[in-house]
Amino acid sequence: MRDAAMPIRGCRTRSTFAAVLGVLLAALFGAPAAKAVELSSAIAYLYSSVSIYPPSAQSMTVCYGFVCRRREILDFTPGDRSAITQIMAAGRASAAAERAAVQKVVVWFDRRMGPILGTEKRVAKADFRYFDDKHNYDCWDTTRNTTSLLLVLQEWGLLKHHAIGDPKYRGNTLVLQTPHNTAVLVERATKVEWVVDLWPRGYLQPPDVMTVQKWVTED
Repeated sequence: MRDAAMPIRGCRTRSTFAAVLGVLLAALFGAPAAKAVELSSAIAYLYSSVSIYPPSAQSMTVCYGFVCRRREILDFTPGDRSAITQIMAAGRASAAAERAAVQKVVVWFDRRMGPILGTEKRVAKADFRYFDDKHNYDCWDTTRNTTSLLLVLQEWGLLKHHAIGDPKYRGNTLVLQTPHNTAVLVERATKVEWVVDLWPRGYLQPPDVMTVQKWVTED
């Protein structure tokens, strides 16, 4: 486990320029280029907006403290990969089973990081009103962390029935619906979008999994 660097604010253009420059330098000096995870612009912005790297097959940045003001690098161990692979193996039979397995992987992640970050004290629907950012995730943190975890599952070849969708947003002040964001899976066979939303749940509780169509009506 490693501390991540403090955030340095930058724009998407700067991140793109840095990535291109890195490829050119690698080609110039003969350095081996790491395989990049393909990201949509919406998912890429989750990372560039807080100046962190997207996840790889080896590690991911874990955000907490609200809008990723605090962060920690999770380096996946062979034991981590074995545990996650075993959980996901139970979901191979169907899309519904795979979504249930993803819920269990998110709970595994919550348990794995809780004692390290202090988020075993976290509460459901945490925001600035709780005055305890150092032990909590806001919905931006849970969206980034869950999306990162899903990207790792994809890199490991553990998602059979789903692809990763762009994060979704809801919020309508006219009906007193508070702003909120979530990670998304897209069922390959039906193209139905499903949220994987940890923010409304407390420590070690399974994240909400429901269709985006239903989720946008929730409060």
